[in-house]
Order: sequence, then structure tokens, then C-alpha cells
Amino acid sequence: MGLLKSQREALIGMVLGDAYLQPTGKRNARLRLEHSVKQKDYIFYKYELLKNMMQRKPKFIKRFNPHWKKHYSYYRLQSHSSPIFGKFRRWFYPEGKKRIPINIKGLLKTPLSLAIWYMDDGYYYHRDECIFLYLSDYPAQDIQRLKETLKENYDLSAKYKKKKKSERYLFFNKEETKKFIRIVRPHIIPLFDYKLPLTP
Repeated sequence: MGLLKSQREALIGMVLGDAYLQPTGKRNARLRLEHSVKQKDYIFYKYELLKNMMQRKPKFIKRFNPHWKKHYSYYRLQSHSSPIFGKFRRWFYPEGKKRIPINIKGLLKTPLSLAIWYMDDGYYYHRDECIFLYLSDYPAQDIQRLKETLKENYDLSAKYKKKKKSERYLFFNKEETKKFIRIVRPHIIPLFDYKLPLTP
């Protein structure tokens, strides 16, 4: 069972964002998505995009953390084990830790991929009209790959910033943010309208 073009584009954005690819053998992997109850619409949106690859609809989970003595509620969505996801895992987790693959320029190149990554990890700062894309702790060469890919494939210039020990992101100034929003706006679901300017 292969991926449709739109499913492949969506998957690229998800893996850059919040998705996790769990190994299920030497060549296979499983896609796992988890979102808060507030983002229920979003995980069901992802389910509709990849329905034929999924085990079932998103499952509501409620857990108690004995350390913090708090209940946590969220939705989980898991795919079937597949060599398709196995290939993505080899690209994005070459040694078990998430990386930006060397073929990222050939992967991250459509508005849908960028929009899903933005919905997952992006933040629009209304006061300064700029965008932040939060990142994992990638090495310098991975950051450079991302910046080059955004410039070459979308004509977007980003600056890498490290605010705190655990906070790393790509920053888009006001002019670059305008271009960014024009690219992703058609694919942003209503739940994330707050990540868009108040006026088009």
C-alpha cells in the first residue's frame, strides 16, 4: 500500500513536527501521533489525511501521573506497521535520534508540508507580526540544511536562534512572515486561525 502525493506531503510535515516513528523491525516502523484534548480537531484532521494507513480512529487516553498527582488527557493515533514508515524512520532517525535528513530539499517542498509543520511547531507573534518555528536539538549542519531548504524551495529566509538551553527555533522577520503566511494559509485548519494574522 503506497502513499498518495498529498499523504506523503502531509507525512513530511508531521515528522518534522510532533510525530514519532516507532521502529517495528529492521525495515518497518509505525507512525504515532499524540495531541491534547484541545487539539482534538487536529488529530482527527490528520486521521482523515492518512486514514488508510491507520489502525483505528484517534483514541482518547486519560492517565494519572503519581509523581505530579495529576490526570492527563490526550488523543493518540497510530498507524499500521509499514516499510513506508520504515523508510522515513531511516531518513529522520538514522542513529535512533531525530535528525534533519540529507535529502530534506527533496522532501520539504510543498505548501502542505510546510503548513502541517507550522501547525505542529509554529507560533505567530501578533504584536511583532513574526513567526517562530520551534526545533529539536539539531546539530549545526542540520539547521543549515533546513535554512537552505526553506530558501531554495520557498524563498524564505530564516534566522536560527537559541533563547534558552531547551528553546531553539527558526525566526522569520515581518517581511518573511508575510511570505510564509501566503504559502501556508490555504492549508491552515480553523483550529489554528490564531496562528494567522487577523487580516489576510
